[in-house]
Amino acid sequence: MEYLIKQYALEPGALEIQYIEEYFGEFPRRKTAAEIIDRLRDRESLILMAEAPLPDDPSGALVPVSYKVVHEIRADEKITKLRDLVTRLTGAVNFDGRRILYQWIGGTRRDWRGQGHFRALTEESEVWAMGAGFEEVVVKTKNRYYDMRSVLAQLQFNVVKHETSGSDIGDSKVYLSKMLPAELARGHRSVRTVVYAE
Repeated sequence: MEYLIKQYALEPGALEIQYIEEYFGEFPRRKTAAEIIDRLRDRESLILMAEAPLPDDPSGALVPVSYKVVHEIRADEKITKLRDLVTRLTGAVNFDGRRILYQWIGGTRRDWRGQGHFRALTEESEVWAMGAGFEEVVVKTKNRYYDMRSVLAQLQFNVVKHETSGSDIGDSKVYLSKMLPAELARGHRSVRTVVYAE
């Protein structure tokens, strides 16, 4: 299967994500376009979206089915949430003189899960990251997101930290990491066509 991926510039990508998150019921709070723009404005980032045809539509109309946003994270973050993340990753991720990429937000619409869209987006983001000089990618998720944790395990992300959260173990945070060696792209499995959204 070949995956169609669109790469977006910041503002149109932020608007598309605000739209698509309406189709993700498990997110307690959806991101607004303004939040996305504020977070990414002054840092290197990538917004990708996978599109696929509607199953019963004879016209073959394409709809967004999965998305991923990754961005640079620095040791000297000014944004409070990112500064907190760097602090939590201390001892698990080495920021000293290294370029670290953070998988911030993403997901796949329920009806299209298990078809490889998120894997294709992740593989494409890894190719981009290696070309941009990033050495490691990190992601934070909740223990309860078993599907996401399974995908990350298949993509060879390693757990580098676990934080228990109160009495509900499902709310515990899991931090994962993956090194980006030059030979990584040779192991990618998905066939992808990438276009730049207008």
